[in-house]
Amino acid sequence: MMKVLSATTLIGDDVVNSKGEDLGSIEELMIDLDEGRVAYAVLSFGGFLGLGDKYFAIPWDALTVDTVNERFILNVHKDTLKDAPGFDKDNWPEVTPDYAMRIYSYYGFEPYWDVAAPPIAER
Repeated sequence: MMKVLSATTLIGDDVVNSKGEDLGSIEELMIDLDEGRVAYAVLSFGGFLGLGDKYFAIPWDALTVDTVNERFILNVHKDTLKDAPGFDKDNWPEVTPDYAMRIYSYYGFEPYWDVAAPPIAER
């Protein structure tokens, strides 16, 4: 059975690390139209009541959905986010291959576009 959720049900969901520490919430999901998959999630972190938040592009594969508690788990320490490449909510970055590669490398994930897809018969 496939597990699917609408993107709108995920927006605003909390994100915690494996210790249960609050890391923020999902602000947006960015779709790679050429590949037909979620390229990354935008995490809002560090502000108070929406003010002063910094946004971070998080590789989709770095997030695990906790369906019981209706939240995401991102297995990083809070300090990892403090030093992560981020952006201001009013100044979103231009998404280039270099930018996307930097995001995936920072979090230690192999970019999905570098991984050969299995033949259709095996999907």
